[in-house]
Amino acid sequence: MLYLASKSPRRRELLGRLLAGQPGAEFGLLDIDIPEHPLPDEAAEDYVRRVAREKAGAGLLHVVGNPSALVLGSDTEVVLDGEVFGKPADDADAASMLRRLSGRTHQVISAVYVVSASRELQAVSRSEVTFTELTPAQIDAYVASGEPHGRAGAYAIQGLAEAFTTRLSGSYSGVMGLPLYETATLLREFGVLK
Repeated sequence: MLYLASKSPRRRELLGRLLAGQPGAEFGLLDIDIPEHPLPDEAAEDYVRRVAREKAGAGLLHVVGNPSALVLGSDTEVVLDGEVFGKPADDADAASMLRRLSGRTHQVISAVYVVSASRELQAVSRSEVTFTELTPAQIDAYVASGEPHGRAGAYAIQGLAEAFTTRLSGSYSGVMGLPLYETATLLREFGVLK
């Protein structure tokens, strides 16, 4: 049995899309709450990997009674100039993040871990996203839409932010929160996908 250790509706949707049409490929959900704060001097990619692994490991502890359980944990972060942009604390924080991302290219790092009682595999997706120059009115309107809430870097590529994304190099699904190519590769290793 595969479990997704995530509260994210986007990850649930993406994993469901990946497993659609696969006979017997279903998954359960685990409500895992892991602190998401970089350690002092922790590199962005190391942080994203650590959080994804901690989510998967915490999920595995929830289903320890099922020896055939597989748990998938993932984390996605927006990174600009080496700084991790987590989820905004409030509207002012979201607007500040968007002003800094405006007219710039930033990196989006997504890490995926799949763990069982005896094995763990991981993969990382790195993408680059370029935003057009955003006016203060555009930023205010986007923040007022509510879309930045609960999203790394204060935006959703699959939502209204697509209108100010001039270029994306890498994994669209990875920027959304679960890189499907990397996830499919890991799930094949565990025999979940053919």
